[in-house]
Amino acid sequence: MNMKMNKCPDCKIYTMEDACPQCGGELKVIYPPKFSIEDKYGKYRRILKKEAMNKKDD
Repeated sequence: MNMKMNKCPDCKIYTMEDACPQCGGELKVIYPPKFSIEDKYGKYRRILKKEAMNKKDD
């Protein structure tokens, strides 16, 4: 068992188990990724944000 909180996307419950106790499904980690100066995906996030802003303006 890990010591991080997880969430089941199907049941919407939080647990610290390795699998969902209700449905047995796969869990997602709820914590954001660590901050890094060398942001490998920053370019892609900025492109997506720019596209989202352009769609919002239309």
